[in-house]
Amino acid sequence: MPDYRIGEMPDVLSRELVNKCSKVETATVGHSRHWGFMHRDIQPLLRPRTVVGPAVTLAIPGPDSTLLHHALGLLRPGDVLVVDRLGDDKYACWGGGVTVAAKAAGAAGGIVDGPCTDIQEIEDSDFPVWCRGMAPITTRIYNLGGMLNMPVSCGGVVVNPGDVVIADDSGVLILPQEEAEQVADEAIARQEKGLANQDRVAAGEKLGELSGASLKVVEATNG
Repeated sequence: MPDYRIGEMPDVLSRELVNKCSKVETATVGHSRHWGFMHRDIQPLLRPRTVVGPAVTLAIPGPDSTLLHHALGLLRPGDVLVVDRLGDDKYACWGGGVTVAAKAAGAAGGIVDGPCTDIQEIEDSDFPVWCRGMAPITTRIYNLGGMLNMPVSCGGVVVNPGDVVIADDSGVLILPQEEAEQVADEAIARQEKGLANQDRVAAGEKLGELSGASLKVVEATNG
């Protein structure tokens, strides 16, 4: 018998948290945080896009998409389906049909640690997907088992069901729910300061003086 391990669907995120995290740029968080970022090979197929939602986690073996098809029927509005391909980079599990099903369920987006296919259909559906490029060979219904709403690994990051996914043009960030609001508040404050500094540089001030870099160079060379 195939081995399926199925957990409970995670709690949905509050509208307030989604709205706040939607203002966050992953690259801003990357100024101060060095974990929780998926490998940079996982890139968006549609730009510009920002997606925020709770992770619905899935792990499926190479040629099989049985559990993926089942999981699509459980998705709720705002969910982000995060797919661990268990190291496979040959078979595309996500294409036009999966995209239509995910969008019909109201999902916010999909993250795949492997290739996708049917890029034109994904673009036509205007549905945000992050993945490792394209492949012509696709999965089938082989009933090989898998895990749903269990801890998975995607892009080198452990993703738990219900973790906050922030995905944008720069990449994908995973945050525990209990940390997400504080991380978002700090990032938004940094972004506001950055925009103010850009205005000052545009008005003639030197970036190195604002950042403190010039002072460090002067101190090092005059020491």
